[in-house]
Amino acid sequence: MGDEARARRLTAIARKWLVDPRVGYSGDLNPAASERQELSCMVMAGARVSLAEPGRVVCSLSVRAPLTDAEGRWHAGAVAAAVDNMCSAVVFTVEGAPTVTVQYSLSYFSPAHPDDEVEMEGRVVSRKGKLTSAAVEVRKKKSGELVAIGRQWVTAA
Repeated sequence: MGDEARARRLTAIARKWLVDPRVGYSGDLNPAASERQELSCMVMAGARVSLAEPGRVVCSLSVRAPLTDAEGRWHAGAVAAAVDNMCSAVVFTVEGAPTVTVQYSLSYFSPAHPDDEVEMEGRVVSRKGKLTSAAVEVRKKKSGELVAIGRQWVTAA
């Protein structure tokens, strides 16, 4: 398979996986993964991928009320799970294989609330040996206000 065809295949799989995390790394729906991917399915419900290319993915979703904290803000754990999914997807577009996280950081800047539309932009930042670094910015789509920035270093599983 040529480089261009491989890139198209990997970005298509990443796109499908963000929209439905039950999709495996083969790009096919894997019903057996439903239970293992329950959190990802909850966090990514309604996700729409507007761009998927090697090393860069842009996705938006509406914050859902069940994923908020006692104060009515998008729960920090739900934000973290969404950022983790984005990092996995964007790294997959260049590595083409499952990865494991070796370092993860997340900084929160402003809250998002139910029905806020957020846009997440993930990109591969660096590749060093067996490690790949990804970063994801989460912004409110309407105002562009920064919600969070996540960074990960991953390696092949």
